[in-house]
Amino acid sequence: MSAVSDVSSHARRHARWRGSEIAFWILVLACGFLFPSRYLIMTEVLRLGLFALSLDLILGYAGIVSLGHAAFFGVGAYCAGLLALHGIVTEPVAALLVAGLVAAAVGFLTSFLVIRGADLTRLMVTLGIALLLEALAERFSDVTGGSDGLQGIEMQPILGLFAFDMFGKAGFFYSLVVLFVLFLLARRIVHSPFGLSLRAIRNNPLRASAIGIPINRRLIAVYTLSAFYAGIAGALSTQTMALASLDVFSFERSADLMLVLVIGGTGYLYGGLIGALVFKMLQEFFSSLTPQYWQFWIGLVLVVIVLIGRQRLHRWALWIPNLIIRQLSGRKAVIAIPEGEAP
Repeated sequence: MSAVSDVSSHARRHARWRGSEIAFWILVLACGFLFPSRYLIMTEVLRLGLFALSLDLILGYAGIVSLGHAAFFGVGAYCAGLLALHGIVTEPVAALLVAGLVAAAVGFLTSFLVIRGADLTRLMVTLGIALLLEALAERFSDVTGGSDGLQGIEMQPILGLFAFDMFGKAGFFYSLVVLFVLFLLARRIVHSPFGLSLRAIRNNPLRASAIGIPINRRLIAVYTLSAFYAGIAGALSTQTMALASLDVFSFERSADLMLVLVIGGTGYLYGGLIGALVFKMLQEFFSSLTPQYWQFWIGLVLVVIVLIGRQRLHRWALWIPNLIIRQLSGRKAVIAIPEGEAP
């Protein structure tokens, strides 16, 4: 019983909200009032953050690598678009849930293929699923609109009260609420016994199986949940942009998602959110400098992060503020460095 109580207390301790987390969400909310002219780009950051969160659930917590996560994003995007275009489900929140459930169903059906084999096999299977769905969407162009995509989508007011506007204000706060609710759910899951079992599977599958953890069932469950989150992100994209095209299934979208997690880090939920923000800021900055070669500079930043390490970059970034504080206070300021990180 002592071991069980220790695990329980450990989970409760890590599940407590910290001041930095509260400050993070207050800052995100404040951006909606401080930058009214940037609603569209901020909404795009929120969608990308939710999409990255969906991948982090399987990559950072279960160790499932994927190069075709855009498949579920695309399913959710087209599902939300078709529901609105044909008047099947006109209320955005209800359509959002339907699109997420459809993506989750696709994720459940394909999860039996993904859990087989090692990392390389999973990479190829996930990529193949995304390419297959993209080919099907292009083949049935009479339904999906083909290369032109779904056009003429008219979104009804959210909950019948808040209409989408051309400035993107309603879309921003709508996306923020959806992201926050799903983040709370993901946070509760990863700090639960289910989340702890996923970490055990990621770290040592053989040991996890030996202590009685049903590995396949756990992986299928988290993969389905991840597909649900990705489908919600895709549906948000369609609802806030009033457009769904074939590029929602593209390999570039899945590759960008991997870059976001490399920048922000995996295995903690804020990594995808921070990575999405940094990625979009870098993309906008470099594309304004060199529109043709912005991908080169983002690739260079990625190489620097991999070679140097995020913790060391964090320490270097705080070196000047630390020096100023030390000069003002007259004593040495200490910056906590993660254990095992070389100076």
